[in-house]
Amino acid sequence: MTDTLPPLLLIGCGKMGGAMLAGWRERGLGETIIVDPFATGPFPGATLLRDAAEIPAGFAPAAVILATKPQEAPATLPIHARFAGSAVFVSIMAGKTVAFMQGLLGAGSAVVRAMPNTPAAVRQGFTVAYAAPGVSAAQRALADTLLGATGEIAWVEEEGLLDPVTAVSGGGPAYVFLLAELLERAAVEQGIPADLARRMARSTVAGSGALLAASTEDAAQLRKNVTSPKGTTERALAVLMEEKAWPDHISRAIAAATARSRELAG
Repeated sequence: MTDTLPPLLLIGCGKMGGAMLAGWRERGLGETIIVDPFATGPFPGATLLRDAAEIPAGFAPAAVILATKPQEAPATLPIHARFAGSAVFVSIMAGKTVAFMQGLLGAGSAVVRAMPNTPAAVRQGFTVAYAAPGVSAAQRALADTLLGATGEIAWVEEEGLLDPVTAVSGGGPAYVFLLAELLERAAVEQGIPADLARRMARSTVAGSGALLAASTEDAAQLRKNVTSPKGTTERALAVLMEEKAWPDHISRAIAAATARSRELAG
């Protein structure tokens, strides 16, 4: 039996907002209002509004979860500034800094920045969060409960770390899905039937992730465990680990994504 969560206001209910909402429902959803002009339900246990102007005057959320697009923040945040005296604002908007949000919500607003990732949809997400000065212990605990409903959560003491976090774990699922996509394509190029190629690629990536999660060995050792001397895997890795191949490309990709996260701050 779970305790009921306090009143919540969810701004934006796309894929990530919807995943979080599903996780909260499993924890015991209390009074919850969603504001999203485009969302399609049903959302059992929650009330969907198309416009923030429809929020009842007496509604007092304990947390306002900002799951809208970063580009929409300048127009969206001031509308909800009236809750700044009591609610903690939990933002999953990429790049938008505490200073930026407090500039729109008020200098005394309690803000938690967080970066989840899409495996949250199956409660296997990884979220990194930062609590700004002024967030109370109770507010941080509530944010931890809300963010932890979709998987593992870690807290950092430096807000600037959220930019590389966004690049690594926030975007990381896309890189893994690209690997599955490319494995499937390469299998077809080698004559494997398309349906078998897809099954092989998806199962290999998913199974390897499960093994990584279950193992106490680091990723480098697990790679070595698969790599027999003078074998087929060693030959493939010799290509992938060339000077201008995977090691260089991954580093450049993460650096580019980190830079983009910083650009979104303004």
